[in-house]
Amino acid sequence: MPAIKKVFLSLIILSVFRISDGQQVPFNPISHRIFSPFILNPAIAGSKDFFSMDIIAGFAGESNSQILSGNTRLTRKQPVYMGVPPTTTFSNFGVGAFAFHEYQAQSNTRTAGGGATFAYHIPVDNKGLSFISIGATGKGIYHYFKGDTLNEIPSESKLFPEADLGVYFYNPSLYAGISATDLIPLKKDTSSLHPYNIPVSRRYNLLLGYKFVLSKALNLVLEPSLIVFTDDSLSFSPRENIEPMLKLYANNFCVGTYFNDFNKVSFFFQYRYPSFYVGTFFALPKETAYYKKSITAEIAVGLNLSRKKGGYTRNALW
Repeated sequence: MPAIKKVFLSLIILSVFRISDGQQVPFNPISHRIFSPFILNPAIAGSKDFFSMDIIAGFAGESNSQILSGNTRLTRKQPVYMGVPPTTTFSNFGVGAFAFHEYQAQSNTRTAGGGATFAYHIPVDNKGLSFISIGATGKGIYHYFKGDTLNEIPSESKLFPEADLGVYFYNPSLYAGISATDLIPLKKDTSSLHPYNIPVSRRYNLLLGYKFVLSKALNLVLEPSLIVFTDDSLSFSPRENIEPMLKLYANNFCVGTYFNDFNKVSFFFQYRYPSFYVGTFFALPKETAYYKKSITAEIAVGLNLSRKKGGYTRNALW
């Protein structure tokens, strides 16, 4: 454990000194960082003990985005002894997949694609409660730009591959991980006087979170967390590149806020049933009247496809 702590401390220090703005794919819906975080860090895939499928749709004015995703830990059959019915146990392998679509009305762009994720989970204690995992995602992305007649920029479409890598440590109380998304660099167009460059850049992400049990009798759990990101530049802006999140759990209900944009007030709700959950996310502009600037509204629905439906109702696994 001391060696693991030293590794994460070094990664945190490295990330703090290399903060900058970058764009990941997919970027929207924003709440996939809340409801489907394995898309941000592939090593998270399979870290829960149930098979989760999620559908998230977001709307901001004329722009819209959707993500369909799922991840699970693979199981294996145990040997049969003395006529006892066969049982299964979790393996070390986690898998996931997702497909996404995003239309940005302001920039006249449309992005779609999908990815497949693989993760390997290694127990680091004798009780099997603490794990460190390593994950990778392969993605295929299609980007279409309608063009800009005013600036004489023609329309352009491109299909290209991308890849993500991640490392993740987790137990019932603490989780921490780093990931690198969109690792394959895109060549810039230098043949045109008004080149259009696809807004995708390599991005490094640090994720930290801890669960505080406020009341066991009332099942109250407070979970503050932090997302810090950087790209290949060296600029630093805490308001742009540090994103705090706060969740409060009460039995199967969760309410929280996510500061991905400090110019907006954001909040989300989530309620988990044994077989499915529903969630919402809203972001409201702080300094502009709501009727002058569109709000961000997203809705998420998740399914528990495991045979045992208890996973959604265990607070330690949210």
